[in-house]
Amino acid sequence: MNLSYWEIKTWFTEVDFTIVGSGIVGLNTALQLKNKFPSAKIVILEQGFLPQGASTKNAGFACFGSLSEIIDDLTTHSEEEVLNLITKRINGLQLLRETLGDKTIDYQNLGGYELFTKENEPLYNLCQEKQEYINKSLKPIFNDDVFSFKPNNFGFKNIQSRCCFNQFEGQLDTGKMMEALLHKVLSLGVKIINNCTVETYSEGTSDVKIKTNQFEFSTSKLLIATNGFASRLIDEEVKPARAQVLITKPIHNLHIKGTFHLDRGYYYFRNIDNRILFGGGRHLDFKTEETDEFGQTERIQNALERLLKTTILPNIDFEIDHRWSGIMGVGQQKKAIVKQLSNNVFCGVRLGGMGVAIGSSVGKDLADLME
Repeated sequence: MNLSYWEIKTWFTEVDFTIVGSGIVGLNTALQLKNKFPSAKIVILEQGFLPQGASTKNAGFACFGSLSEIIDDLTTHSEEEVLNLITKRINGLQLLRETLGDKTIDYQNLGGYELFTKENEPLYNLCQEKQEYINKSLKPIFNDDVFSFKPNNFGFKNIQSRCCFNQFEGQLDTGKMMEALLHKVLSLGVKIINNCTVETYSEGTSDVKIKTNQFEFSTSKLLIATNGFASRLIDEEVKPARAQVLITKPIHNLHIKGTFHLDRGYYYFRNIDNRILFGGGRHLDFKTEETDEFGQTERIQNALERLLKTTILPNIDFEIDHRWSGIMGVGQQKKAIVKQLSNNVFCGVRLGGMGVAIGSSVGKDLADLME
């Protein structure tokens, strides 16, 4: 790009911190850095015209894990690790709400429900069996029982007669959340450059040279917050995971309110503006969905539509209004990677599909690595 003297001087000279990614983590990192270093010059580089990845693509669940997800996590993580993960998610959600305000992000505590298919009776029985144990384990965090079982009063079909209720789960408006975060960051003088992809970087003694698809410049510190796209820049144990989503047109007298999980959280849906937003299904084709390319597949879209017709909205006429996908960052372990990679390069990635819950705290932890 043919940059002018003014552009170089104003945007790309004496940059203290450069953040790659203007999603939840990147923006919260910038907020925390401005709190720590008010006079610092901060530049955020974003590959999309809007924050890409999952930050503007997610379903807006303010959640920390369904009962079956927690039970499943206990098979691959220690109990201490699982409790730490849940605590991190709760604290992250609280930080998000404190930072932006419940009214701003349209936060609503309508509760969360987990549904169990008729075919998956073993999982249903396991969750009922483990409910008391999980509640007891979570008591020190919530000071109350988290999970209980309630009758299916929503008219869902082909599921067990009772569903698991989580009284502490909420929902928010993803668009309002991201708009508020962007406004807050820009108001502090942070510069955001969109449609700018970081291709490579090289570290010198006291700075980092960044090569983008548009220009090159140097920064004192480089912070990578690209989550699902992290493998393009760094060699850490984080893989992309695409999540496909659809939303219906408005449905008259929609009676479904709350957030809902199905099949260990691999499917999820909620109400929003008298519509049903429904996503998931990557477990039907893990290999294909291990990609950082946006798009939909016929297999998963058909599965989502079929579940809408047979299970979620039986006997209700509906039309699909829009479809999209988001890119998450996942790994064998669910703990986020927040670390110093070299003298002047740092990262905050692998949010494991819990970006809304932990994005704020990961951003704070990443900023706290700066001296």
